[in-house]
Amino acid sequence: MANPRRSTLQINTNPTLLPSFSDPSPPPPAALSRSLSSLAHFLKKPTAFPFLLSVFVLLTWLSLRFHHPTSLAADPGGSVAGSDLDADANLLRFSLAEFPSLISKDKRGWLVDPIGAARQAGLNGGALDCSSLHVGQINPGALRGNHRHHTCNETFLIWGAETKFRLENLNIKDKGYAEVIIAADEVAIVASPSGTAHALVNIDRVRFTSFLGCQDTKTSPNSSNTDFKVWKDL
Repeated sequence: MANPRRSTLQINTNPTLLPSFSDPSPPPPAALSRSLSSLAHFLKKPTAFPFLLSVFVLLTWLSLRFHHPTSLAADPGGSVAGSDLDADANLLRFSLAEFPSLISKDKRGWLVDPIGAARQAGLNGGALDCSSLHVGQINPGALRGNHRHHTCNETFLIWGAETKFRLENLNIKDKGYAEVIIAADEVAIVASPSGTAHALVNIDRVRFTSFLGCQDTKTSPNSSNTDFKVWKDL
Protein backbone atom coordinates (compact mmCIF):
# COMPACT_ATOMS: atom_id res chain seq x y z
CA MET A 1 0.00 0.00 0.00
CA ALA A 2 1.50 3.26 -1.01
CA ASN A 3 2.22 5.80 1.70
CA PRO A 4 0.19 9.01 1.40
CA ARG A 5 2.14 12.13 0.65
CA ARG A 6 2.96 14.11 3.69
CA SER A 7 2.28 17.81 3.38
CA THR A 8 4.93 19.95 4.95
CA LEU A 9 3.94 23.22 6.65
CA GLN A 10 6.75 25.73 6.71
CA ILE A 11 6.60 28.36 9.41
CA ASN A 12 8.50 31.59 9.00
CA THR A 13 10.21 32.20 12.30
CA ASN A 14 11.52 35.63 11.30
CA PRO A 15 9.01 38.25 12.55
CA THR A 16 8.02 41.07 10.27
CA LEU A 17 9.69 44.29 11.33
CA LEU A 18 7.24 47.17 11.84
CA PRO A 19 8.29 50.77 11.51
CA SER A 20 8.89 52.57 14.81
CA PHE A 21 7.53 56.03 15.42
CA SER A 22 8.73 56.48 18.97
CA ASP A 23 12.19 57.76 18.07
CA PRO A 24 12.13 59.51 14.71
CA SER A 25 15.52 59.96 13.27
CA PRO A 26 16.60 63.32 11.86
CA PRO A 27 16.49 63.79 8.12
CA PRO A 28 19.61 62.66 6.37
CA PRO A 29 22.15 65.35 5.54
CA ALA A 30 21.43 65.00 1.86
CA ALA A 31 17.73 65.84 2.32
CA LEU A 32 18.54 68.84 4.53
CA SER A 33 21.03 70.07 1.98
CA ARG A 34 18.44 69.79 -0.78
CA SER A 35 15.91 71.79 1.31
CA LEU A 36 18.39 74.57 1.96
CA SER A 37 19.34 74.61 -1.70
CA SER A 38 15.67 74.94 -2.71
CA LEU A 39 15.16 77.77 -0.25
CA ALA A 40 18.21 79.62 -1.51
CA HIS A 41 17.02 79.16 -5.08
CA PHE A 42 13.58 80.56 -4.16
CA LEU A 43 15.05 83.60 -2.45
CA LYS A 44 17.00 84.47 -5.57
CA LYS A 45 13.81 84.79 -7.61
CA PRO A 46 12.09 88.19 -8.05
CA THR A 47 8.88 86.68 -6.70
CA ALA A 48 10.55 86.30 -3.31
CA PHE A 49 10.74 90.08 -2.79
CA PRO A 50 7.19 90.50 -1.36
CA PHE A 51 7.87 87.62 1.02
CA LEU A 52 11.14 89.14 2.22
CA LEU A 53 9.53 92.56 2.57
CA SER A 54 6.73 91.10 4.70
CA VAL A 55 9.26 89.36 6.94
CA PHE A 56 11.24 92.60 7.32
CA VAL A 57 8.13 94.62 8.23
CA LEU A 58 7.07 91.99 10.76
CA LEU A 59 10.49 91.89 12.42
CA THR A 60 10.64 95.69 12.54
CA TRP A 61 7.22 95.86 14.17
CA LEU A 62 8.16 93.22 16.73
CA SER A 63 11.38 95.05 17.54
CA LEU A 64 9.59 98.36 18.10
CA ARG A 65 6.77 96.71 20.00
CA PHE A 66 8.94 94.92 22.54
CA HIS A 67 11.84 97.35 22.85
CA HIS A 68 9.49 100.36 23.03
CA PRO A 69 6.20 99.05 24.46
CA THR A 70 4.65 102.50 24.20
CA SER A 71 5.64 105.76 22.64
CA LEU A 72 3.74 107.74 25.24
CA ALA A 73 5.94 109.49 27.76
CA ALA A 74 4.36 110.58 31.01
CA ASP A 75 5.50 113.81 32.62
CA PRO A 76 5.34 114.83 36.28
CA GLY A 77 2.12 116.75 35.72
CA GLY A 78 0.29 113.64 34.65
CA SER A 79 -0.16 114.42 30.97
CA VAL A 80 0.99 111.96 28.36
CA ALA A 81 2.82 113.06 25.24
CA GLY A 82 1.09 111.93 22.08
CA SER A 83 -1.90 110.51 23.98
CA ASP A 84 -5.63 110.97 23.51
CA LEU A 85 -5.36 113.85 26.00
CA ASP A 86 -3.45 115.85 23.39
CA ALA A 87 -6.20 115.21 20.87
CA ASP A 88 -8.83 116.30 23.40
CA ALA A 89 -6.84 119.49 24.02
CA ASN A 90 -6.41 120.08 20.26
CA LEU A 91 -2.65 120.12 20.81
CA LEU A 92 0.43 119.06 18.86
CA ARG A 93 3.79 118.80 20.63
CA PHE A 94 7.42 118.40 19.59
CA SER A 95 10.32 117.22 21.74
CA LEU A 96 13.42 119.41 21.67
CA ALA A 97 15.45 116.36 22.68
CA GLU A 98 14.87 114.80 19.27
CA PHE A 99 17.18 115.90 16.47
CA PRO A 100 16.61 116.12 13.63
CA SER A 101 12.84 116.60 13.82
CA LEU A 102 10.08 118.41 11.99
CA ILE A 103 10.99 121.67 13.74
CA SER A 104 14.73 121.09 14.37
CA LYS A 105 16.21 120.29 10.99
CA ASP A 106 19.74 121.61 11.62
CA LYS A 107 21.94 122.69 14.52
CA ARG A 108 20.80 126.31 14.44
CA GLY A 109 17.73 125.48 16.55
CA TRP A 110 14.03 124.95 16.01
CA LEU A 111 11.80 126.87 13.61
CA VAL A 112 8.09 126.37 12.93
CA ASP A 113 5.12 128.00 11.23
CA PRO A 114 2.34 127.50 13.82
CA ILE A 115 -0.53 128.19 11.42
CA GLY A 116 0.81 125.83 8.77
CA ALA A 117 1.81 123.14 11.28
CA ALA A 118 -1.61 123.21 12.95
CA ARG A 119 -3.36 122.93 9.60
CA GLN A 120 -1.07 120.12 8.45
CA ALA A 121 -1.62 118.21 11.70
CA GLY A 122 -5.39 118.50 11.31
CA LEU A 123 -6.01 120.58 14.44
CA ASN A 124 -9.58 121.84 14.23
CA GLY A 125 -10.58 125.46 14.56
CA GLY A 126 -7.19 127.13 14.50
CA ALA A 127 -6.59 130.67 13.24
CA LEU A 128 -6.86 130.99 9.48
CA ASP A 129 -4.20 133.72 9.51
CA CYS A 130 -2.45 136.09 11.93
CA SER A 131 -4.61 139.20 11.63
CA SER A 132 -3.75 139.86 15.28
CA LEU A 133 -0.41 138.66 16.66
CA HIS A 134 0.77 138.81 20.25
CA VAL A 135 3.92 137.42 21.86
CA GLY A 136 4.59 137.28 25.58
CA GLN A 137 5.76 135.37 28.61
CA ILE A 138 4.21 133.92 31.75
CA ASN A 139 6.18 134.06 34.98
CA PRO A 140 6.32 131.01 37.30
CA GLY A 141 2.96 130.53 38.98
CA ALA A 142 1.19 133.09 36.74
CA LEU A 143 -1.81 132.65 34.46
CA ARG A 144 -2.75 133.85 30.98
CA GLY A 145 -6.11 133.47 29.31
CA ASN A 146 -8.94 131.83 31.23
CA HIS A 147 -11.28 133.46 28.74
CA ARG A 148 -13.42 132.61 25.73
CA HIS A 149 -13.41 134.57 22.45
CA HIS A 150 -16.65 134.44 20.45
CA THR A 151 -15.45 136.20 17.28
CA CYS A 152 -12.04 134.71 16.46
CA ASN A 153 -10.12 131.48 16.15
CA GLU A 154 -6.75 131.37 17.87
CA THR A 155 -3.57 129.33 17.48
CA PHE A 156 -0.89 129.24 20.19
CA LEU A 157 2.78 128.37 20.14
CA ILE A 158 4.00 127.52 23.67
CA TRP A 159 7.52 126.70 24.89
CA GLY A 160 10.19 127.35 27.53
CA ALA A 161 8.79 126.00 30.82
CA GLU A 162 6.53 123.38 32.31
CA THR A 163 3.11 124.74 31.43
CA LYS A 164 -0.44 123.59 32.04
CA PHE A 165 -2.80 124.17 29.14
CA ARG A 166 -6.56 123.87 29.50
CA LEU A 167 -9.05 123.89 26.63
CA GLU A 168 -12.82 123.81 26.91
CA ASN A 169 -14.15 120.51 25.59
CA LEU A 170 -17.77 119.62 26.30
CA ASN A 171 -17.10 116.02 25.24
CA ILE A 172 -15.11 115.49 28.45
CA LYS A 173 -17.63 114.25 30.99
CA ASP A 174 -17.82 115.81 34.47
CA LYS A 175 -15.11 118.43 33.80
CA GLY A 176 -16.06 119.92 30.43
CA TYR A 177 -12.43 120.60 29.53
CA ALA A 178 -9.19 118.86 28.53
CA GLU A 179 -5.98 119.61 30.39
CA VAL A 180 -2.40 118.66 29.54
CA ILE A 181 1.10 119.50 30.74
CA ILE A 182 3.70 120.79 28.28
CA ALA A 183 7.22 119.93 29.43
CA ALA A 184 10.04 122.46 29.51
CA ASP A 185 11.84 120.63 26.69
CA GLU A 186 8.80 120.60 24.40
CA VAL A 187 7.23 122.99 21.91
CA ALA A 188 3.45 122.84 21.64
CA ILE A 189 1.02 124.15 19.04
CA VAL A 190 -2.60 124.52 20.15
CA ALA A 191 -5.74 125.50 18.26
CA SER A 192 -8.60 127.17 20.13
CA PRO A 193 -11.73 127.55 17.98
CA SER A 194 -14.06 130.52 18.32
CA GLY A 195 -16.31 130.14 21.34
CA THR A 196 -13.88 127.82 23.15
CA ALA A 197 -12.31 128.84 26.47
CA HIS A 198 -8.57 128.38 27.03
CA ALA A 199 -6.01 129.02 29.75
CA LEU A 200 -2.22 128.79 30.14
CA VAL A 201 -0.65 128.37 33.58
CA ASN A 202 3.09 128.34 34.25
CA ILE A 203 3.67 125.58 36.83
CA ASP A 204 7.46 125.76 36.53
CA ARG A 205 9.34 126.92 39.63
CA VAL A 206 12.15 128.70 37.78
CA ARG A 207 11.61 129.22 34.05
CA PHE A 208 9.10 131.48 32.37
CA THR A 209 6.73 130.29 29.66
CA SER A 210 7.02 131.91 26.25
CA PHE A 211 4.03 131.97 23.95
CA LEU A 212 2.87 133.35 20.63
CA GLY A 213 -0.81 133.79 19.82
CA CYS A 214 -2.34 134.24 16.37
CA GLN A 215 -5.95 135.43 16.02
CA ASP A 216 -7.71 135.61 12.67
CA THR A 217 -9.89 138.53 13.86
CA LYS A 218 -8.77 141.46 15.98
CA THR A 219 -10.30 141.59 19.44
CA SER A 220 -10.30 144.23 22.14
CA PRO A 221 -9.04 143.27 25.64
CA ASN A 222 -12.31 144.51 27.14
CA SER A 223 -14.57 143.35 24.31
CA SER A 224 -18.07 142.19 25.11
CA ASN A 225 -17.40 139.31 22.70
CA THR A 226 -15.04 137.76 25.26
CA ASP A 227 -16.03 135.89 28.46
CA PHE A 228 -13.50 136.35 31.27
CA LYS A 229 -12.64 134.19 34.31
CA VAL A 230 -14.35 131.12 32.86
CA TRP A 231 -12.87 128.67 35.42
CA LYS A 232 -13.01 129.60 39.09
CA ASP A 233 -10.33 127.09 40.11
CA LEU A 234 -7.57 128.88 38.17
